[in-house]
Amino acid sequence: MKKYISTIILSFLLILLISGCKKEEPEPEPKNTEIREATDVNKFIYNGLATYYLWEANVPALNNVKYQNNDSLNVFLNKYSDPEDLFYDLLYQYAKIDKWSFIVDNAQEIENWINAISESMGMDFRLYYLNESGDDLIGVIRYVLKDSPAEKAGLKRGNLFLTVNGQQLTVTNYMTLMFTLKSYTLGLASYNGSSFTVNGKTASMTAVMLQENPVYLDTVLNINNTRVGYLVYNAFTASYDSLIKSSYDIELNKVFGKFKSDGIQMMILDLRYNGGGVVRTAEYLASMIYSTDTQKIFSITQYNSLLQSYFQQKYGDEVFNDYFYGNISETDKMPAVSINSLGLSQVYIITTTESASASELLINGLKPYITVTQVGTNTAGKYVGSWTITDVDEEGYVNPNHSWAMQPIIFKTANSQNVSDFVDGLKPDISAVERASGLLPFGDPNEPLLKACLDHIKGLKSAPGKKGADLRGFKSSDDFSPFAGTMVDDNILPGNLPRY
Repeated sequence: MKKYISTIILSFLLILLISGCKKEEPEPEPKNTEIREATDVNKFIYNGLATYYLWEANVPALNNVKYQNNDSLNVFLNKYSDPEDLFYDLLYQYAKIDKWSFIVDNAQEIENWINAISESMGMDFRLYYLNESGDDLIGVIRYVLKDSPAEKAGLKRGNLFLTVNGQQLTVTNYMTLMFTLKSYTLGLASYNGSSFTVNGKTASMTAVMLQENPVYLDTVLNINNTRVGYLVYNAFTASYDSLIKSSYDIELNKVFGKFKSDGIQMMILDLRYNGGGVVRTAEYLASMIYSTDTQKIFSITQYNSLLQSYFQQKYGDEVFNDYFYGNISETDKMPAVSINSLGLSQVYIITTTESASASELLINGLKPYITVTQVGTNTAGKYVGSWTITDVDEEGYVNPNHSWAMQPIIFKTANSQNVSDFVDGLKPDISAVERASGLLPFGDPNEPLLKACLDHIKGLKSAPGKKGADLRGFKSSDDFSPFAGTMVDDNILPGNLPRY
């Protein structure tokens, strides 16, 4: 029978003892009592986190030498009948420090997410409290996907909704109404300058499987005889899209090819809703904006002590450096192509608190080389990333006994000047906010966040845009996905590392 990664890692527990550790007495076990072998899922979770988790050293249960004893480890793991409880109990101050690690009982969910595939109405929205006091909510549609149920229902950016299937949205029913039902009818609303009211219009939709192209809008604006490229980019997604017979990295590169042909002299990159994605795509985008000099360091990666030591001994210190790219790498479906680089010395980047992980990696990685003018609000403050871990053996065979997969935080990033740990997010150079009502289309020169960029380019002090309703935010649609704000490295994990 094949040995899976959980068993492989466990078999190395006796190879190396931590020097200077005081040997602990094993937990006493009842005499003549057979200790039940822990489930494959629980062993997979424990050994995966003990080996790869960034904060492994901060979780006593993950670095306790007594668990090199199979019986002691089984006793500990058998306390958990629910694998999710085990996983979240083993995270470092979950929801306070580690807000991002997650686990699923079907690995296909993670694969679909990485490929930007989901069952949805095809709209991104944010919920706000309707009043300063009370539990009623109002929804604001921020964008809709092309050919989605939302677009076919006539919805567009800026639409407001108060009811779902005739019920007023509240903090107690929004999950059921918006995220459980696969078909529903929105009751649309209007704002008269002081209050919101249902306007009698409705939009009925049924969810379908969709793949989201992250390149939402690209255009060229002429500002004071300066050609300015504007790109709304909603996720760092690299996957292949069979409908367009291309990968999203290639499509992104085509946009920069157009920008280059159009002779743009400046660029505005809109990451206001971009919660992150694949690290390599961020490196490609940085190269498209700035340079294809493959000798320049874009970012530096740091792991836990076990992985750091393993990589250093096997590959040397260079393995921790990620560089700018000259080409988009070949895949099984797409050939390698040269990156269309603009060679800019300045870029404007629009951000909000939903701009996370790979978005922040891009900003931080570019700052040592060019002027990055950040416009909007603070970013999310996520400088760490993850790998997808499944229960496979050294030859790549999947354990047939379960289909669980986890996405724990594995590494943190810094730029070439070792800037990292921005827990409060990256602060904007120019403050601007997007309010609940009166959202203008992307690319409209009067849209507040874009206008702030354009005013700065013109040398003007940005005047406040048309004031909308200043409501207290509740949640955005991305908040209800475990994948929100994730930064993913697509490297191959080593499997047989000694733990002690």
